[in-house]
Amino acid sequence: MRTIVEARQIKKIYGSKGSVSTALHEIDLTVLEGEFVGIMGPSGSGKSTLLHLIAAIDEPTAGSIHIDGSNLHTMNEEQVSMFRRDKLGFLFQDYNLLDTLTVKENILLPLALAKVQVSELERRVEEISDKFGIRELLDKYPYQLSGGQKQRTAASRAIIAKPSLLLADEPTGALDSKSATDLLESLKALNEQDQATLLMVTHDAFAASYCSRVLFIKDGTIFTELVKGQTPRKAFFRKILDVLSVLGGGAGDVI
Repeated sequence: MRTIVEARQIKKIYGSKGSVSTALHEIDLTVLEGEFVGIMGPSGSGKSTLLHLIAAIDEPTAGSIHIDGSNLHTMNEEQVSMFRRDKLGFLFQDYNLLDTLTVKENILLPLALAKVQVSELERRVEEISDKFGIRELLDKYPYQLSGGQKQRTAASRAIIAKPSLLLADEPTGALDSKSATDLLESLKALNEQDQATLLMVTHDAFAASYCSRVLFIKDGTIFTELVKGQTPRKAFFRKILDVLSVLGGGAGDVI
């Protein structure tokens, strides 16, 4: 199976001289194609820092990160920009939709920038909007949508270019429980049916229970991991809560 993320001995230090803070201590991480991996940990544990390094938003102080065989941190700015456009999808808590564009136009933006043919644009937007249950919303504008609808639009935009890796940072953080469940069910289906590879940072055990594997970070190091395997989701949820109780992190929603 193809390796999508290979991070080795990742270290991240902020500050200099008398004011130094080590956010990550020699982290090793491998994500295989088709995995849905969650990253959890208390506030300040380093989980978002790790995601930002993998996304090439920031650079590690030491170590190497390869995404789909490429080392982003040896590329120049233009190469990184093109790689992120072609290979990475991003899903954040605050949606990042453009208010002046319709739902359809927001979703199509990555493909339009890549100059994909119009016929292919139409085919893909219909396919992805069906997967996320928003086909009837395509002509609406973001201000006309609920939070859950906005996030499913953002998820559609993130995945429409068929990236090698979808990175999600607290994607359910601003959603009510029903909207969060709808989004997570769609992401799970995308992972299982299309073999999409997802890496999600979350504080919420309910969201993490949809993952196939969950890494727990504490004080900048990997504390432990849970592999779902054939475990039912609710039982996996309880296992996640057990680890969080040891870590001292938030439990998120309870089911």
